[in-house]
Amino acid sequence: MSEPKSTTCTQLSAVMGISHDSVNRFLLREAYEPKDLYTEASRLLNLEGGTLNVDDSTLDKPYSQHMDLVGHFWSGKHHRVVKGINLITLYYTDLQGRSLPVNYRIYDKSDGKSKNDYFRDMLAEVLNWGLKPGFVTGDSWYSCADNLKTVRNHRRGFLFAVESNRRVSVEKGQWAQVQQLDIPEQGQLVWLREFGEVKLFRTQLKDQLRHYIVFLPSDSTPATTYKTFTRADFQNLHDQHWQIEQYHRMIKQVCHIERFQVRGKVPIRNHIFAALCAHVQLQHMQMTELITNAYQWQRDLYREVVAHFVSHFVQGKDHLNPQFVRTVNA
Repeated sequence: MSEPKSTTCTQLSAVMGISHDSVNRFLLREAYEPKDLYTEASRLLNLEGGTLNVDDSTLDKPYSQHMDLVGHFWSGKHHRVVKGINLITLYYTDLQGRSLPVNYRIYDKSDGKSKNDYFRDMLAEVLNWGLKPGFVTGDSWYSCADNLKTVRNHRRGFLFAVESNRRVSVEKGQWAQVQQLDIPEQGQLVWLREFGEVKLFRTQLKDQLRHYIVFLPSDSTPATTYKTFTRADFQNLHDQHWQIEQYHRMIKQVCHIERFQVRGKVPIRNHIFAALCAHVQLQHMQMTELITNAYQWQRDLYREVVAHFVSHFVQGKDHLNPQFVRTVNA
């Protein structure tokens, strides 16, 4: 946040007045794990009843050479496949509205796992660590039948986006794509192929229709049924689902998770962990009202420096146009 240009190990060592190799040795020495992030975040959250969201983001590395963990992944920012590092995150929003990352994976093809494999592993981990979400949410990439059954087996409700050609049945024996159905505002009970009964909702973003399925486990939410689960309930869950998009923007624009020059797996993993911890700290400061907004706080870091420079520059340039001086002073 405090370094606008040169986010290197040597620059940090110069600012802190320590050995120029100290930062690099730190990144090479430590072995932080996702459980360490959960430990940092869990003390700030209500661990029961919230919403757990899964999504991934690509950290742009278009000019990287010989850098570990870099591959080609789809980017929602560029709307195409780009060169970078893929970060998969479980992001939790508690009943009080506080939101933090609680688990993550960095895609490594040497693991021989898919994003869905990582998701199922991470879900099992956070549940074992003590997290008790009421719902799990995700986009259509994570809505395969195996993932849905895994969430159901963990006795959690879910909201997942589905592709428009996903097949469902309203009447037994008759299958149709979700895009072909006339879905009422309050949702439609359907039978999802290879899974079972869910409630289907439709939203529209600009000129694009999107479809979501909601599953309610009968043993975990006895007071809520598909009949009483309204459009307002869906919208509230959908809004929590979109919290992770704000997280992705902040870790890139404020925490600068993409800005590093190390190449090996260990220092890359430690840098990403440190950036995620920075996000946790910023969210904590906002929860405790030490700051109002992380973006505004970042802008304020440079305001006094810029103001001092402009003032000094104008005072030392008597030959400048008076109108220009008055404008700068104003």
